[in-house]
Amino acid sequence: MYPESLKNLIESFKLLPGVGEKTAERMAFFLINEDKEKTDFFANSIINAKDKVRKCSVCNGITDKEVCDICSSDSRNHNVLCVVEDPKSVFLFEKVGTYGGDYHILDGLISPLDGVDPDDIGIEKLVKRVQSGNYSEIIIAVKPSIEGETTALYIKKILEGLKIKVTRIASGVPIGTDIEYIDSMTLERALTDRKEIE
Repeated sequence: MYPESLKNLIESFKLLPGVGEKTAERMAFFLINEDKEKTDFFANSIINAKDKVRKCSVCNGITDKEVCDICSSDSRNHNVLCVVEDPKSVFLFEKVGTYGGDYHILDGLISPLDGVDPDDIGIEKLVKRVQSGNYSEIIIAVKPSIEGETTALYIKKILEGLKIKVTRIASGVPIGTDIEYIDSMTLERALTDRKEIE
């Protein structure tokens, strides 16, 4: 039988996504065998992240300041706004390094079957931002699913009267994938979004 403190540590690790009993035990034993300096750093990192990380007041992304570095940067193109479904998407785009505009992060996607409507994902905040900004293009970069499609169409419809170009990132067949393994929706999107070979 594990001591109470070790049992609590194992149970805490099991709260993490994808971590089961065995992995939680391995992680817990790893930590108790590490030196105190490393475990203090680990524990303080969790506490600091929980205490300091918040939503940016402008884009809804995650930051440890009132306004994130992207929104406050003078080197960004503040005429283009990329709408994504979660903060992780921003970091993926930034890693690629080809997009230099603003972002707006929704709180998920519209999903009527799950009872998630536009009010639940912060569409109103997006609309206010677009109305008060000087955007020439809104890029919708959400996953190609029924929920993503619904959300993209809703945003396009709600921004119609503002005379701003609304685009969607292309989606389709990933490089290196055999056609036989591609679902029909992806294949349909790939055909619809086809481009002339230059």
